[in-house]
Amino acid sequence: MHPELVTFFAMKSFGVAVGIFVGALIGLSIRASRGSTQGLYKGSVYATAFLASMLGWAVMILIRMVTYQG
Repeated sequence: MHPELVTFFAMKSFGVAVGIFVGALIGLSIRASRGSTQGLYKGSVYATAFLASMLGWAVMILIRMVTYQG
């Protein structure tokens, strides 16, 4: 596998990161507005949503790398 493919897989997986970020942002915002901030990274909804999206993005890149048949 060529190193250029990592960049290609990252670009193809960007939509996953955006979707997870938006979903986590909505869900965590609702949760935080009800007064439950336990489990948030540094008490921040945005930071927690960003970390969740980056984790999902990295996992999706790995999945694409493992299942690549080219």
